[in-house]
Formats: sequence, C-alpha cells, structure tokens
Amino acid sequence: MPEDGKLAKIRALLAKAEDPAASEEEAQAYFAKAADLMAKYGIERAMLTLNTPDADKISFRLIKIEGSYVEERRLMAAYIAKALSVEPLLSRTRLPGEKRFSYYLEMYGFESDLERVEMLYTSLSLQASNGLRGTRPEWWESTTLTAHRKAWLRGFAFTVSERLKAAEGRAKKEAEAEHGSSVALVLADRAALAKKAADDANPDVSDYKPRFRSSNAFDQGQAAGRSADIGATRLTGRRNAITA
Repeated sequence: MPEDGKLAKIRALLAKAEDPAASEEEAQAYFAKAADLMAKYGIERAMLTLNTPDADKISFRLIKIEGSYVEERRLMAAYIAKALSVEPLLSRTRLPGEKRFSYYLEMYGFESDLERVEMLYTSLSLQASNGLRGTRPEWWESTTLTAHRKAWLRGFAFTVSERLKAAEGRAKKEAEAEHGSSVALVLADRAALAKKAADDANPDVSDYKPRFRSSNAFDQGQAAGRSADIGATRLTGRRNAITA
C-alpha cells in the first residue's frame, strides 16, 4: 500500500538532515521538523484506532544489527523500541556452516510505532558511529580502546532512550490537552498489546535487563547522548553524529 504522506515527509526531512552538504543549522532544523511530525504522527495513528481499529495493527519486525559493537548497537535499538511502546527481544543466530553469530532485534508493536523505531534507529546509529570515531580513553584510564568505546556507546544508548521517553511524554500531554484523558488510555492499551504479542510469541523468554558498569567512557557516552540530535529541540554548539 502507498506510504502515508506524513511518513514520507518525515523520511525526506531525515534524509536532508543526514546530507553532508547540509550546514549544521540546516541539519538541526530538518531534524527538529522531522521529530515534531513524528510525534504527531504517532499520536494521530494511535487515536485513529479508536474509530478504525484496523487502521493500525499489531505486527512483528526484525532488524539485523550489523557493523562494529553489535551488542551495544542492539541494546540501543532495544532502548529506542521501549521508548516508543514497542516490545523488543534480543536474539542471535548462527546458520550451519557460518563461524559467527548474526545479531537481531525482534520487535512487536503497532505498525506505525515499528516504523518510527526503524527510522530513529537508523538515524541515531549514524550519529553514534561518528561520535565513536572521536572518543578515546583518557591517559589515566587502564582500559582498551574497544572496552572504552563499548562503554561510551552504552552511555549514549541509555541517555538517548531517556530523552526519547521525555519527548514522548511531552507529546502525550499536548495531545491530552486536545483529546482529553482518552489519550493516556489508548497509549497504555497499545503498550500492553505489544507486550502481550511478544509474550505470546516467546513464552519461554524472560525480560532482558541490561547491566552497566560505571566508567568514564559511559559518562562520556551519556554526555554525547544528551547532545545528540534527535530532533526534539534546536541544539546549539557542535553537532554530535553517530556512525561506526
């Protein structure tokens, strides 16, 4: 079926923001507009199901996590999913004859939310990789470059997810001012249905609870996550991009 017009516009804005030819100010403006449209799109799709239940259905998607630091990237994808009311499940597979595992994120949720997760993960993944290239252990740290960058990326993932949760909360409050308390009920119901779909499909899998170790790199990753351009606001200063 044809892509929703607003979703196509969001994709176009994200593509412009990631264009190397765009200035810092232009890229930030594109991201800000994309995030604003994305938040409204999510609420609109959720409220549409009140009168048209078939307009947005529970579904399943699989993201293959590739590149360096796949465990940390997979964790970032899972955090983004949870922030947008999508239930994530981390998995890995090694096919016959292959020496290495392939890593995936399984996602259960409404189609419109799954679409938003994929778009945000792609964009934030690019920003993270650029940030990783510029980070190294301090001279006084007794750690390897690999361990340092893994901690950095975990700090980035954690902080970005907290910012996304806050952005979703603000969007919900704005929608409640227009539509009333039904917004909270609709969103809570959607999150519960996503969780049920994941549980039904994976009855023997328990919730994934990541653990973190305190380190200077984790703190640096958090700082980068706080300034990462998720489009929620106009940022000033140096733009932090992510790609590995």
